[in-house]
Amino acid sequence: MVCLLQVTCLHTLGYPPAQGQGLHVTGVSWSTTGSVVACAYGRLDDGDWSTLKSFVCAWNLDRRGLNPQQPSAVVEAPSAVMCLAFHPTQPSHVAGGLYSGEVLVWDMSHPEDPLLWRTGLTDGTHTDPVYQVVWLPGPQHGHRFQVLSVAADGKVLLWLAVGAGRLQLSAGFALAVQQLPRSTKLKKPPRGETEVGATAVAFSSFDPSLFVLGTEGGFPLKCSLAAEEPALTRMPSSVPLRAPAQFTFSPHGGPVYSVSCSPFHRNLFLSAGTDGHVHLYSMLQAQPLTSLQLSHKYLFAVRWSPVRPLVFAAASGEGDVQLFDLQKSSQKPTVSIKQTQDESPVYCLEFNHQQTQLLAAGDAKGTVKVWQLSSEFTEQGPRETEDLDQLAAEVAT
Repeated sequence: MVCLLQVTCLHTLGYPPAQGQGLHVTGVSWSTTGSVVACAYGRLDDGDWSTLKSFVCAWNLDRRGLNPQQPSAVVEAPSAVMCLAFHPTQPSHVAGGLYSGEVLVWDMSHPEDPLLWRTGLTDGTHTDPVYQVVWLPGPQHGHRFQVLSVAADGKVLLWLAVGAGRLQLSAGFALAVQQLPRSTKLKKPPRGETEVGATAVAFSSFDPSLFVLGTEGGFPLKCSLAAEEPALTRMPSSVPLRAPAQFTFSPHGGPVYSVSCSPFHRNLFLSAGTDGHVHLYSMLQAQPLTSLQLSHKYLFAVRWSPVRPLVFAAASGEGDVQLFDLQKSSQKPTVSIKQTQDESPVYCLEFNHQQTQLLAAGDAKGTVKVWQLSSEFTEQGPRETEDLDQLAAEVAT
């Protein structure tokens, strides 16, 4: 049994009105200062959650007299919230993606009138649940940021805030089956199925136009914002949709729920999915470098550590958060944390990039737990970057 002194639970946060409705924590995000953690409430199981009123909650962990059952800010959302992301420089701005396909941005410092911008439900918006939102620098690389959203309808959309509370579509991409680069192992889909649902996105830390998409088909895709080819799709759109996929990686045994690009190596990324496996891929080859079975149920999230090149965390459908240190073992977690006593799934997790000893994870019980990691998870070892390079170099063999 692993010594649990390496990880301690600092906070167990929840919002009783959301938990009373049986809502799950579908996403967590840390503010740019690292002192506020926010969570999205929604549902990830079957059902139509488009009309389910929901919430985004935030807790300021630096505040004296923190009440774990009373968030410092609560905003109501018109539909189940599937994902959220704090703004990279504005500590109180949060983007969220809804089950209905809408994308909204709130200001958590004004909970009485929080809505800053929304996409509305127009021809341009997603027609299926939005599974991830990411902030990206604006097109002119000014101080403006845009929101990128990915959804089950196979569209990747870029939104720019314009006046009067609107997010306007500035660019868009669509995944059409016939435009996917074929890897030898991919089966041809049945006729009539054209769009490929996107489930997760991760951007390269080294090339701002390069991103990886997770798909419902189980295969990760290497994509580019610079892609010019028009997408072969009949989906209505107010901007021309382009085909972003450049390379198809060999698939998981089921949908991919999470992808994460290494902050320390330009070619490495992780993916996790319903087959209970984490795959470590190189951008340079279709086959994963290594595949780890972490769960007999689904894996919902995987994230590289922002400070340790060989450490990553994964959230499982069996209620645990697993921390891997590839320097110690390439097969077994260094520590496995029980987040839920009854094995309810853990749906999301995020490392804190400012207070690097903190990791937040959200679960089906509607709670967010903030875990404190010991220094062995936050202090880089002597040969760690070399070991990472060596791992990536196993490509050519």
